[in-house]
Amino acid sequence: AKMQKYLLYNAVEPEELPTLRELSTMEICKVWSGMSRFIYRQLLQKKAVDIGVGTFAIVPVHATVEEGKVLPVERPMFIPNKPLKMFYNLECDETKIPDETPVVHPDFEEIAANTHFRHEIVEQCVQETLLCFAGALRDNKEVEFTFR
Repeated sequence: AKMQKYLLYNAVEPEELPTLRELSTMEICKVWSGMSRFIYRQLLQKKAVDIGVGTFAIVPVHATVEEGKVLPVERPMFIPNKPLKMFYNLECDETKIPDETPVVHPDFEEIAANTHFRHEIVEQCVQETLLCFAGALRDNKEVEFTFR
């Protein structure tokens, strides 16, 4: 059900983003850097993190090195959820998360404790940012999301 709210038929209205309107850019970045650290820690433990529009996971890929040698390596990737891909008609390579990988959701309490924000603020900030992201997909805008 959580996923549904990111499948937008209409543009995102400013009143749907009350938390983002109250936070400064700096504060929004702080929340996302907390989110980013949380995701990183999960990936180190071989867990995947579903953030509602897709999942961050470590995926085995084959890298070609010199003289055509192929090396199996593990790569962190963001895999958009299927309904999102279909709804917005996104072209993405089919990537499968290994079956043995446990999938977790963001622990907003933990992220909040590490960023010194209330956990409601962290959760709403993340959800509203993802709503903006979905709005950009809907309107076919360029989106740049940078994670360290």
